[in-house]
Amino acid sequence: MNRRAVVIGCGAYVPARTLSNLELAERVETSDEWIRQRTGIQQRAIAAEGELTSDLAAAAGRAALANAGIAATELDLILVATATPDRTFPATACRVQHLLGAVNAAVFDLQAVCSGFVYGLATARAYLLSGQARTVLVIGAETFSRLLDWQDRNTCVLFGDGAGAFVLRAEEGAGRGGITAVHLGADGSKEELLYVDGGPSRGQGSGFVRMNGREVFRHAVTRLSEVIERLLILSGHSIAEIDWLVPHQANARIIESVSERLGL
Repeated sequence: MNRRAVVIGCGAYVPARTLSNLELAERVETSDEWIRQRTGIQQRAIAAEGELTSDLAAAAGRAALANAGIAATELDLILVATATPDRTFPATACRVQHLLGAVNAAVFDLQAVCSGFVYGLATARAYLLSGQARTVLVIGAETFSRLLDWQDRNTCVLFGDGAGAFVLRAEEGAGRGGITAVHLGADGSKEELLYVDGGPSRGQGSGFVRMNGREVFRHAVTRLSEVIERLLILSGHSIAEIDWLVPHQANARIIESVSERLGL
């Protein structure tokens, strides 16, 4: 019997507070024009004091469950993709489970930073196709503002806080829809291009985000284009059939460059 991993609901949450480019220009040497020209960003959402990654994740999860029209007790698994967990342990997904009342769900966190949500979808798909779960909630959530050096204009203009979620369900039989192909990759040799200068095994606190923006841009455009081309081969589609490209929202120039390379 064919089994498909189908998205049956989606949801999102962003904190109420926003930080505009004009406000940011009062903190660091930058301007609204400079930020817009290089990133396409106008403002970013910032979590309130005491608002945790798990709070954002749970809000997005509730929205996704409502959109899917199912109860939290129907979930078999909750995956939370985050680089900004509430604590070193337990997993942020544990508190999300409690906040949602998903008493029947196994839970764990994934840490793949910008690619985290995609890794979460790939993992959920594997659980569904193997029959180990029937209904899975995948959440990507970050309070990245807590990792920012607000004096570093190369990084503080880029990041904000928020969460997004999908509910996926295993469906039997042939049919349209579902996650038809997945292609993941990594390159550990590029660690120094984008990282946080801290961590428990270094005996340090969480640290701040550090980035070589020029090299990150070049690497992102090249690799994202390559992975999309590979995914099209795996899924049996051509670029001409694609109506939507929904990438990680890092930078408008990256998205535009990838679209040009692919002919979208």
